[in-house]
Amino acid sequence: MSNSNSRLTQTVRISLLAAHVATGLALSAVVYPLVSEGFRSACFRWWSRRLLRIIRVRVTAAGDAGATRAALPTLVVSNHVSWLDIFVIRSFVECRFVAKSEIRSWPLVGWLVARQGTVFVHRARRHDTSRVNATLERVLERGECMVVFPEGTTTDGTELRPFHGSLLQPLIHVRGFALPVALRYVTEDGRPDDKAAYAGDRSLWESTMLLTSQRETRVELTFLEPVQAVGRHRRDLAQHCTRVVAEALSLPVPGRQSGTPSRLPDAMR
Repeated sequence: MSNSNSRLTQTVRISLLAAHVATGLALSAVVYPLVSEGFRSACFRWWSRRLLRIIRVRVTAAGDAGATRAALPTLVVSNHVSWLDIFVIRSFVECRFVAKSEIRSWPLVGWLVARQGTVFVHRARRHDTSRVNATLERVLERGECMVVFPEGTTTDGTELRPFHGSLLQPLIHVRGFALPVALRYVTEDGRPDDKAAYAGDRSLWESTMLLTSQRETRVELTFLEPVQAVGRHRRDLAQHCTRVVAEALSLPVPGRQSGTPSRLPDAMR
């Protein structure tokens, strides 16, 4: 059976999506300044779930999304495939995100994501990691859950890139836990589905058009065993999270060959 929609169905979904984004903008601009932080968080969770329903994203979750949350600061560490990842994770976890600064420039959605307390990192600025880490540490100390995508980029889902340890340092300082998460987009028969990927030359609009053209998008979201950061070096912690996520996705464990330069500045490693 084809997984494609008719042109009419796609047009309806795009219209509903546009209306939903407008609703989110109105909530952020008018309602958010008047309500509590808890109510704002609940609004964004509802908004994320509604977004997934409009695009017909079916999420299958496994593991404990609330592991360690009642005890110590938690940093969710996930692989990164699609712009949908933020809303998939947010549908299950009360959290804030660290995201690349490019997202802030996205039309409408970038402003909306920024209003949810997202911390943006400028990868091209060598010393920006220090600013982000200081913010991360303050947020984690307050007991809030944060999410990072330490690959530093998106992939098409058929590979996993090494997790960089720079943004894990604040978790060690606050004696918290890392909660590894594995995200996989799959077809109906369980094969990797690259149609949700936001990688390469694919634009946000092209990605949205491709997703809304599909009858359904399936995501497998796996919350893995949390690992204590106390007593670990950030690189060891990053390598551990890389390995367990790779195993959960049935992908090769990545590793940088000796002498191969990183694409990130020293401060981001």
